Amino acid sequence: MNICAIIPARAGSKGVTDKNIRCLAGHPLLAWSIAAARMSRHIRRVLVSTDSERYASIGRHYGAEAPFLRPAKYAADNSPDREFLLHAIQWLGENEGSVPDIFIHLRPTTPLRDPACIDEAIELFLKDSQATSLRSAHEASESPAKWFACNEGFFAGFMGDQWLNLPRQQCPKAYIPNGYVDIVRSATVMEKNDIYMPYMKAFISPYVHEVDTPEDFQYLEYEASKGHLLLDELAKWT
Repeated sequence: MNICAIIPARAGSKGVTDKNIRCLAGHPLLAWSIAAARMSRHIRRVLVSTDSERYASIGRHYGAEAPFLRPAKYAADNSPDREFLLHAIQWLGENEGSVPDIFIHLRPTTPLRDPACIDEAIELFLKDSQATSLRSAHEASESPAKWFACNEGFFAGFMGDQWLNLPRQQCPKAYIPNGYVDIVRSATVMEKNDIYMPYMKAFISPYVHEVDTPEDFQYLEYEASKGHLLLDELAKWT
């Protein structure tokens, strides 16, 4: 089975300028995903998909490949994931004559991963031939059954009023997608408009913090300062 990690790192972040290469504990954000992929027992190749030669150079410095630049039309704020995946598949097919069977999609915005957890997800996915994809999520601290919707100045139960006075433990569980590890089949990407369905395998990961704001970097700096297992791998490339 040909398993390849792909790390999307476009240069046009609006919320945090150059978010994907902003330093976290002395290393660019995208380098953390590269390090996690390189430490996996199952991943044999690590690609960075970016629209920036500067980002591509940083990816190569940390041991990833960046053999192509993503066209700007696939790197817009509203570009869906399928576009960069399909571009990578088409480029590899045309220029190398082969395409990975499976892509391990690692977003830079979830940097503090455990490579053993990535391998656990890959093994779970490979055991289920029916699965068209896998996505990671952690359990929400509170069920949306306890949330409110607001209609004309009045609150009502977001999922119906029957849950509002029940103990939290009796409400349906919900899971928050977190980008820890997502897995897609190349065949699904090429054949369907939806890259995950109809059989999206569930992988319940540990809680993990994502980067969306400058304040998120402050929290992650604190977490990384306690000594993350990826730091030794990152140090090899500096």
